[in-house]
Amino acid sequence: MSPTRHNWAHRDAPGPSLRPMADREQVEWHYHDVNQLAWPGRGVLRMTTAQGSWVVPPYRAVWLPAGVPHTHQAHGPSELRCLVFPATVNPLRLAGPAVLAVSPLLRELIAALTGPDAPTGRPARTLEQAALDQLRQAPELPLGLPQPRDPRLRDLAALLTADPGDPRTLAELGRAVGAGERTLSRLFRRELGLSFPQWRAQLRLHHALVLLAEGRSVTATATACGYHSPSAFIEAFRHAFGTTPGRHQHDRSTTDCDAPGTGWDAI
Repeated sequence: MSPTRHNWAHRDAPGPSLRPMADREQVEWHYHDVNQLAWPGRGVLRMTTAQGSWVVPPYRAVWLPAGVPHTHQAHGPSELRCLVFPATVNPLRLAGPAVLAVSPLLRELIAALTGPDAPTGRPARTLEQAALDQLRQAPELPLGLPQPRDPRLRDLAALLTADPGDPRTLAELGRAVGAGERTLSRLFRRELGLSFPQWRAQLRLHHALVLLAEGRSVTATATACGYHSPSAFIEAFRHAFGTTPGRHQHDRSTTDCDAPGTGWDAI
């Protein structure tokens, strides 16, 4: 849940930055006056705003518009690498936070601009322009988990967040929270813009990324997240993230994150 407005901290973000993060480490609620592209160079990061949350692996990034309060949390040893752009520079014309697919070239550009040997001056501006060109082509992905406001939806969301593998139908969950199936179905679409099955699928995928980051096996993760079989989980994961959970774990464990961080207060 987001804090009250008077608790939001403003943080300067003067340029590209890199922050190594330990498992479960959290950056408290804050906002910037600039647009920010947040990318986990290693591990898995959860980005949360008042509107919802996004759990992203290294082949995804989150676009955070200027002025949007947010918080970050690492799952597994992670890196938070950020590029910043003036509030007037919005290559995808996005009004709110969004998950983006990150091309191999964009990953290399972010790594170069946030690394210990990051260029300055004209070379840096050239790389930043190349990153902007890549961002204009980056597809927005429907991987966010909207935060419900209606008390009945909040109660239902709390039940499934505590146990994403809960197999109960919407009608059964409705009895637990004191609302009818039709009412809840209508609220999901009107308030969150998703059907209940779509929202639950997003919740399970978010939870799966966290469990995989903690070292759970693919089979154990599939069971904990309520999939009927490991193959069903693998297919859902591949569809959402473009890779298999096994490949995701392998790539995460072999990524180098030993570079020293810079610009910690800017993140």
